[in-house]
Amino acid sequence: QVQLVESGGTLVQPGGSLRLSCVASEFTLERYAIGWFRQAPGKEREGVSCISRSGGSTLYDDSVKGRFTISKDNAKRTVYLEMNNLMPADTAVYYCAADYTQSTACTIIVGLMDYWGKGTLVTVSS
Repeated sequence: QVQLVESGGTLVQPGGSLRLSCVASEFTLERYAIGWFRQAPGKEREGVSCISRSGGSTLYDDSVKGRFTISKDNAKRTVYLEMNNLMPADTAVYYCAADYTQSTACTIIVGLMDYWGKGTLVTVSS
């Protein structure tokens, strides 16, 4: 059974940094593109960033470009989201999701993901 488990969410002050982790169990990351998504209270879930199966292609939403960095360690079956210069607008539950794809690219379209984790809460507040 495919499972994704996020961790690393916590309370952080504006301007601070945080690293989220997404660990995949029972499957190899080389077969899946992985995306990070977030959902703020009262808002729809939105795509933040993704990384291709090989790790050679990444994508970022404009709202996080230059502040967030996605990476992966296939041996550890883990995808990371490094978040810097955090703002209150980044407050949300962050989810990772897997897309079983043959593509060399990746997507942050919510409806195209095959498996989801349960999320980890990031709160940016002073």
